[in-house]
Amino acid sequence: MSTPNRKKRKSRKKQKQILHFLLLTALFFCLLLGILLILRHSFALETRTVQEFVVETETIPETESETIPETESETVPETTEEETLPPGMVSGITLSFYHVHLHEDDDPVMPRVFMEPEDAIDISEIWSSSDETVAIVDENGTITPENPGNCTICVTSAMNPAVSATVMVTVYPKEEALPVPEQICSPFSEEDNTRNDIQVIGGITYVQGVMLVNKTYSLPADYHPDGLTPETSEAFSALRHAASDEAGLRLFSESDFRSYRTQVYLYESYCNRDGKEAADRFSARPGHSEHQTGMVIDVNWAGDAFNDTEEAVWLEKNCWRFGFIVRFPREKEAFTGYKYESWHIRYVGEDWAKKIYDSGLCLEEYFHVSSRYS
Repeated sequence: MSTPNRKKRKSRKKQKQILHFLLLTALFFCLLLGILLILRHSFALETRTVQEFVVETETIPETESETIPETESETVPETTEEETLPPGMVSGITLSFYHVHLHEDDDPVMPRVFMEPEDAIDISEIWSSSDETVAIVDENGTITPENPGNCTICVTSAMNPAVSATVMVTVYPKEEALPVPEQICSPFSEEDNTRNDIQVIGGITYVQGVMLVNKTYSLPADYHPDGLTPETSEAFSALRHAASDEAGLRLFSESDFRSYRTQVYLYESYCNRDGKEAADRFSARPGHSEHQTGMVIDVNWAGDAFNDTEEAVWLEKNCWRFGFIVRFPREKEAFTGYKYESWHIRYVGEDWAKKIYDSGLCLEEYFHVSSRYS
């Protein structure tokens, strides 16, 4: 009896051992599985964190990641992102011109400066020349040629030294005085009264309906339109927007309407400075100035510094689209009586402007009229 019982006890003991082994094995695998799940979750969380960091880094605006403003090219005003600047801080500078060609004996020139934003707290300027043997500049931005060569004139915001703009200056040797071209057109005479396309109304001469003012034809001293005519003002506004949108250029009126009385002062001052013969090549005598019509604008800079600038080139090629003509074109002094003025535009209406532009003629040539003082 004892032998079978002993065998049964051994069998039960063995079964318990096997059951314990299986339980331990199951527990081990459960523990291993738990560890694997924990590791997998930890790895996935780390991967997602890295991805989110990369995405956040990629979406940070440049204005937040950049701490130093980029330097602009020499012909474009330097700016910084306004979002990174405190209110009232200067963020940009634009100039009326960025290149100027001068001769040693030319008069000083001064670009107009526009600080951005318009409500900047401090618009003080700091001017400097890269080579004062070529050209010097004073604290107001007046550039004076000295000797032949090239240099850069820089204007910097005193409030924000990171913002600046530059003018490239080229100075040539003194220019020999050129002879005044002999005028080709004959002055208006009594024989020309037979032309039925020329009318004088209230002392004002019109040729085919276009007001005519030059050295031959004058305006009454009391003619005073009180500024630019509405048509001229509206057309120039459209021209300015087109220059900005199409070419990124800033055009503005440096001078426009001028009364008879103001012209008296200007003409006399030029005569006193340069002599009457020289003054007659670039300044009209009182009553003979187109500025008195209210239909003329001097764009950006009324001087040779404006010639051949990007703004002048655009103006010459496009102003006709808005009813303007360059009134005193290049190599037309024999007809107009005035030297080339790239900045001086006259409103004649879109139809006439296109016809005159397409002809390649100046106004005197196109209408076959003279421009000579009697």
